[in-house]
Amino acid sequence: MVQSRTHTCGELRLSDAGKTVTLSGWMENIREVGSHFAFVVLRDFYGTTQVVIETEEMMAIVKPLNKESTISVTGVVRERESKNPKQPTGDIEVAPTEIKVLGRCRYNELPFEINRSREADESQRLKYRYLDLRNPAVKKNILLRCNVVSALRQAMTEHGFLEITTPILTASSPEGARDYLVPARKHPGKFYALPQAPQQFKQLLMTAGFDRYFQIAPCFRDEDARGDRSPGEFYQLDMEMAFATQEDVFAVLEDVLPPIFAKYGTYNIASTAPFTRIPYKQAMEEFGSDKPDLRIDLRVQDVTDLLAGCGFGPFEGNVVKAVPVTNCKLARKAVDKLCADVEVQAGQKPYWFKMDESGAIAGGIAKFINANPETVAAVTAALGLKPNTLVFLSAGKLTEAQKTAGVMRRMLGAACEGHMDKERYEFCWIVDFPMYEIGEESGELEFCHNPFSMPSGGMETLLKAERGEIDPLDILADQYDLVCNGVELSSGAVRNHDPEIMVKAFEMVRLGEDDVKAKFPAMYNAFCYGAPPHAGIAPGVDRMVMLLSGEESIREVIAFPMNKSAQDVMMDAPSAVTQAQLDELHIALVEPEA
Repeated sequence: MVQSRTHTCGELRLSDAGKTVTLSGWMENIREVGSHFAFVVLRDFYGTTQVVIETEEMMAIVKPLNKESTISVTGVVRERESKNPKQPTGDIEVAPTEIKVLGRCRYNELPFEINRSREADESQRLKYRYLDLRNPAVKKNILLRCNVVSALRQAMTEHGFLEITTPILTASSPEGARDYLVPARKHPGKFYALPQAPQQFKQLLMTAGFDRYFQIAPCFRDEDARGDRSPGEFYQLDMEMAFATQEDVFAVLEDVLPPIFAKYGTYNIASTAPFTRIPYKQAMEEFGSDKPDLRIDLRVQDVTDLLAGCGFGPFEGNVVKAVPVTNCKLARKAVDKLCADVEVQAGQKPYWFKMDESGAIAGGIAKFINANPETVAAVTAALGLKPNTLVFLSAGKLTEAQKTAGVMRRMLGAACEGHMDKERYEFCWIVDFPMYEIGEESGELEFCHNPFSMPSGGMETLLKAERGEIDPLDILADQYDLVCNGVELSSGAVRNHDPEIMVKAFEMVRLGEDDVKAKFPAMYNAFCYGAPPHAGIAPGVDRMVMLLSGEESIREVIAFPMNKSAQDVMMDAPSAVTQAQLDELHIALVEPEA
């Protein structure tokens, strides 16, 4: 034991009564009862123990100390007269014979009360993160993360995967987000990039003959923060398999993840193999999202043909989607708030009506539906309306209507009792993603997701598109997402390992063989030496632990997270550097215009 501890502060029990022990920890609290009598709560990583001060000598040592000073206590364990059944060590206390001050807290006032740090302002918590982490409620998430990472490593090793680390300093590569660039001192004007993912390296490992690779990989992306995404860096369970198909990848994760989620999760029920598989187009139609929460039993329905001509302006010429909710008795005020919340999240205004207890269509846009008895009958039949059914509607272009409906479905599931089984982990695979899309800015054909994915059907499909026999937008990719409780844990794919197919895939987006060689020289050349078919995926560790812990913010499961502006306020990063450092790196700063 460090500091000559004989026991930890969470270890002693009534059976230890009579023993002389030495404990070390932080003085969490002191409650003075008299001139030389006090109760001290001593806390370490493992728990708390009550120390009873009964002499002037001991009181003279602890009285001048501020809370959170570290001390060592040697004394005799005895049974407490007033026991605390809520505390593991609540049956005993320690009467000290010696107290040593190990580290004095020099501040009378703390930035926040340690055991209530989660109630403090987030900027204060991040600035004094080392104090925030002393809170057992905060620390438990980091401990959970350690256990989950250990379990993932063990499971992957048992499945025959080798843990191999890949470089942190590498070349800039188009992965879909901004790179963090690192100037190369020995190569003026050139830069390394921190890897957005080990994508190319793990594919090169397959080409090098390693059969199964994994690592808990750090990834760096200069992107904005969200509740489920930390700016700067994140970690993922990166894996790749040679001579593998989509089914091989699915089989591994369907075996690895459920036991870990059932053991370490807030809920002890998790999907078992095989996970539900949903094609991308079906997911958007039925759930309004490519990351559906399957704990919610609501479904999106298309009512364009039924309502486009009902006379309600926003429906005219638009796609109309509906989410009916049976046995829903939300008050009008609650419905209005839901509408406002949906509009904030989706950016589109939702609409509604209901079938009341008498079976009449009422509320919201009911007058437009009631204007035509045939419309009432058609809507009632199509949506299976029953008394006390609330119907939310969205309208717009296809993707707008779908996404708004997806937000509606998620919020209605949470707000309306009986439509969401919250206490479980429900996994699903989203498959058959489109290979290409029309870029919003360019207006031209672009890769929809990962350019390294194998197009379904391989070269034959690409040639059909080139000859005009099929629409390039109808080409699917052998790509898949893993989703749990409405959170995207990972994207993966069967990789495009054939140089000829790769070149042809890039030609579809106006990039030739020279462009491929220039952008991906190592991969292109390696594949020309004979590459095995391979596939992989990379579930996010941070998101995984966030789901397991039941936290809503990913920052709660990271030891030292950045704030929403990608700043480390504790270490004052990013920070200015000296002119000498800039000169050595051949960098001149250009101040932004005011």
